[in-house]
Amino acid sequence: MQESHARVYAAIAAIPRGRVASYGAIAARAGLPGRARLVGKLLGETPEGMELPWYRVLRASGHVALPPGSRGFREQCRLLRAEGVEVINGRVPLSRFGLDADLDRALWGMPV
Repeated sequence: MQESHARVYAAIAAIPRGRVASYGAIAARAGLPGRARLVGKLLGETPEGMELPWYRVLRASGHVALPPGSRGFREQCRLLRAEGVEVINGRVPLSRFGLDADLDRALWGMPV
């Protein structure tokens, strides 16, 4: 496995329970800014036996990337809700549940 791929997988594995991150945020944390599509590709190619919290990775808008109503979409929403993450119409409010939400809140206050 390439080192850059291992960094992406490590960044995904590090998303804490009850938090989410965008594909772009994962790429940036892995030292690959601008490579959000690579993150999506690697999630689709996760090595056999590797357990990742794949469902914690969302579009930059906070939306689930899977087609609405699909089995994967329903599963992702279910898993997120089981961790206490609010999902409304397939979208998670990143200001509350995003990986950096606490840091942003501490620096800039509550979002308007």
